[in-house]
Amino acid sequence: MGKITGFLEIEREDRHYEPAADRIRHWREFVIAPSEGDITRQAARCMDCGIPYCHTGCPVNNQIPDWNDLVYHSDWQVAAENLHSTNNFPEVTGRVCPAPCEAACTLNIIDEPVTIKSIECAIADKAFAEGWVQPQPPETRTGKRVAIVGSGPAGLAAAQQLARAGHDVHVYEKHARPGGLLRYGIPDFKMEKYIVERRVKQMEAEGVTFHCNAHVGRDLRVAQLERDYDAVLLAGGAEQPRDLPVPGRELRGVHFAMNFLPQQNRRVSGEPLGDVEPILANGKKVVVIGGGDTGSDCIGTSFRQGAVSVTQLEILPQPPEKENKALTWPNWPLKFRTSSSQAEGAARDFAVATTKFIANDGQVSALECIRLDAQMKPISGTEFQIPADLVLLAMGFLHPVHEGMVKDLKLELDARGNVKANDLDYRTSRPKVFAAGDMRRGQSLVVWAIREGRQAAHAIDKFLMGKTTLPR
Repeated sequence: MGKITGFLEIEREDRHYEPAADRIRHWREFVIAPSEGDITRQAARCMDCGIPYCHTGCPVNNQIPDWNDLVYHSDWQVAAENLHSTNNFPEVTGRVCPAPCEAACTLNIIDEPVTIKSIECAIADKAFAEGWVQPQPPETRTGKRVAIVGSGPAGLAAAQQLARAGHDVHVYEKHARPGGLLRYGIPDFKMEKYIVERRVKQMEAEGVTFHCNAHVGRDLRVAQLERDYDAVLLAGGAEQPRDLPVPGRELRGVHFAMNFLPQQNRRVSGEPLGDVEPILANGKKVVVIGGGDTGSDCIGTSFRQGAVSVTQLEILPQPPEKENKALTWPNWPLKFRTSSSQAEGAARDFAVATTKFIANDGQVSALECIRLDAQMKPISGTEFQIPADLVLLAMGFLHPVHEGMVKDLKLELDARGNVKANDLDYRTSRPKVFAAGDMRRGQSLVVWAIREGRQAAHAIDKFLMGKTTLPR
């Protein structure tokens, strides 16, 4: 590395946020970008550690020490080329990835990992600002046609790779605009939607055709895709939410998180909501059930809509404040974390189960809850109530929606209800139908979806041509 003693001389300094009181007044990203000099200094902290354990934490195989060294030497354009060689959308992962690479960093042994995520984001943003990110249309066309169902991170990554290999790629998206989870699931304050739109424009210039408002399995028969295309990739995600079947579930004011979050994304982008019930938190006491990223996004959205209060309930016990490095490193540790949205004023409670929604004239007015012991069994005598005008269910997702496309294809499923395919050839039980991303692996991270989309593209190109030069 260029600065062998950088990790000894330079302290970790990560990106900062706008104050909570300011950022909840708008829907824009609120991360304060470091200066180029600050990023260069942080890149200098990357150790010449022999075994780069950060690689074990990165699903897309980013060559992290290499581009850290390039940034330290101010070779930003080469760093951007290196970064894009393994990751189609580093400007996305640099914003929304939880950074398992930093958990695996050797310096995380002393809780001072290199600010890998910030450096990645800075490289990607500079590449766009300098005009280094340009369409890469293929020199020759193969004459093969590929249909991709779903335009989330897996579908987009696969589409870009396959288009650059010379195939005629058509992406089918059930919503009005491409992006899938990136557009309709992630709030704008975490990632503004121009990030998605400029990549879509790049991909269109590379030959990808997007078909929006095309719900395969409902508006469009999947058998038609099988007939008209040489290969079909299912990348529609795992959208079947986990429900909470307790008394009062049918009350007004109790909603799935993914009925709530996309509405606000549509409002911000000026897209009509359509014929749906508006779900708004303004002036309400909000309870979010579920302690993960989706629940956190509900918190931030509720505060920006003007919620009076937000309480987040988690059925699991509160994790420890600090992990035991000897047991966990370089793996992702289970420990107590506070997201930027939670830090905006949410009350959090752990080891709590909701047993009933209480009604007031057909509208939810409170939750009846009980505390759980270490074995997650109810503790008698610990019942309590929480006032609520709006309840958002953010307890994760079970598997892809089976009705429609999956059932029509009579696809073989795994034990968890996901479309069955391995991570080598990504082929389903249908001869020329492939599956990748959350559709195949279940609910996961954006970075895993990008990895699976790239690997599925490798497999499809090999299936169509007998060989491939696309990387895995």
